[in-house]
Amino acid sequence: MYYTLTFHKRHRNLILGTYLSHVLKEGDAIKVKNRQRKLYTNSGSYWRHVVFEHPASFESIAMEADKKKEIMDDLITFSQAEEFYARIGRAWKRGYLLYGPPGTGKSTMIAAMANLLNYDIYDLELTSVKDNTELRKLLIETSSKSVIVIEDIDCSLDLTGQRKKKKEEQGRGDEKDPKLKLPKEETDSKQSQVTLSGLLNFIDGLWSACKGERLVVFTTNFFEKLDPALIRKGRMDKHIELSYCSFEAFKVLAKNYLRLETHHLYSKIQELLGETKMTPAEVAEHLMPKTLPGDSKVCLEGLIAGLEKAKEDARLKAEEEAREKGSSPEENAKEQGIENGLCDNGNTELNCKEKE
Repeated sequence: MYYTLTFHKRHRNLILGTYLSHVLKEGDAIKVKNRQRKLYTNSGSYWRHVVFEHPASFESIAMEADKKKEIMDDLITFSQAEEFYARIGRAWKRGYLLYGPPGTGKSTMIAAMANLLNYDIYDLELTSVKDNTELRKLLIETSSKSVIVIEDIDCSLDLTGQRKKKKEEQGRGDEKDPKLKLPKEETDSKQSQVTLSGLLNFIDGLWSACKGERLVVFTTNFFEKLDPALIRKGRMDKHIELSYCSFEAFKVLAKNYLRLETHHLYSKIQELLGETKMTPAEVAEHLMPKTLPGDSKVCLEGLIAGLEKAKEDARLKAEEEAREKGSSPEENAKEQGIENGLCDNGNTELNCKEKE
């Protein structure tokens, strides 16, 4: 079906300029909204894809409501900021670093981000990328309105800022034992040659601006291991910690799994969650009904038992570590305080050498 648009010639510049640009932009937006979204992964220097159908949403994520709202507002603001990024002279992209222990929902968060903005996902496996040139080629082939993900960045490659040191140590070891040396061709063929510099250029170099409206998301279980250059502001603009399950997060899980708003066992669970560490994934497993229909009381009692066991295991572990050090947990805490420059009365002072 076609339509004919007629207008007075005095409106020619308006129609051919602003109006048609607006129509084309709205048409592209409708096309993107109605398209079948995809999940890509790299195979060598090429992308392969499957249909992306992950059901995650911010409503179902186990997290405090104010923190969820902050992240959602940030994402929506970014998606509507094309003119702003053009005005300030920056590429239209934003970096997110998700960090925290395993089982805290980092992958689910990525899926929820993509679903919120209706973006595709490119799951980049760095260890299968041959070198920086291949990495750049993969970047060029990504589309706009997408999330580029590198999960467990601390494990993907040696990007912790210790490359030079490790290389020198390896060289000394090879000199001592020539048998440990491998042919250059063999090592090159088995190991990725992507460098920290190449990855930094991938994130915010000139080539990173070849497409607009993209999120770059890194995840890690060990924030402290990452090179500061990799996660500074301007590269990873927003750092989001996903930690152990809080009571607010538990209530979201209970509503999702058991359709409960409140229960008389909630007070006990709140007390235990404040005393021990359990990830949202572990809490969710306890809330998973084992029979149909599920008994919510049985699930909550199972969670309480799991929390009490985790609390006891943590206590026993602390006692065992104290025995290995030959002192009680209280003495360890006291010694730690002295090492940090704290006297018995809790006041911060210089150590004896500094006083002398």
